[in-house]
Amino acid sequence: MTLLRLMPLLLALAACSPSDPDAAAAPPLAGAKIGGPFRLTGGDGAPVTDRSLGKRWRVMYFGYTFCPDVCPTDMQAIGAGLRLLEARDPAKARAIVPVFVTVDPARDTAAVVKRFAEAFHPRAIGLTGSEAAIAAMAKSYGVYAEKGEASPGGGYLVNHARTTYLMDPNNLPIALIPADEGPEAVANALERWVR
Repeated sequence: MTLLRLMPLLLALAACSPSDPDAAAAPPLAGAKIGGPFRLTGGDGAPVTDRSLGKRWRVMYFGYTFCPDVCPTDMQAIGAGLRLLEARDPAKARAIVPVFVTVDPARDTAAVVKRFAEAFHPRAIGLTGSEAAIAAMAKSYGVYAEKGEASPGGGYLVNHARTTYLMDPNNLPIALIPADEGPEAVANALERWVR
């Protein structure tokens, strides 16, 4: 077959291909065993479950409010990244809720996590719960967290994983969100994976 005879076939195949190669790409965490049902306490003291979050995309971050550096920095990037997306694509951004889950429920009460989460974005939700409930959720998300030794003044740090997940409206894992790379990277990841 000559190239001239192949041209209509090649053009037809090109027309069937998405113009954006990422549009057809499977999400990197598709099928991963991350997450699952949960029941924790929201900032107003009421129960919050995976189902009560409705059909919203969730940016799940695990940390603690007494964290001296990493947690506030990552939460700031998440909130600022979502605001960037709000400017680019308001409808897509409205479908996303940032969720801060404490790994230090002994100090992070409902009121504390509410104030902390909302300081970074008005739609952010803070979650706390019993030690057992937090441990179970951290395990289901593959998040390491361990209380450090107490200082002479009684304070302590919590060693924990620095992982931010994007979960779809069915609470299935989609991708890691690079909060450690700043707001622009967060906005780009959300823009790419939220459908």
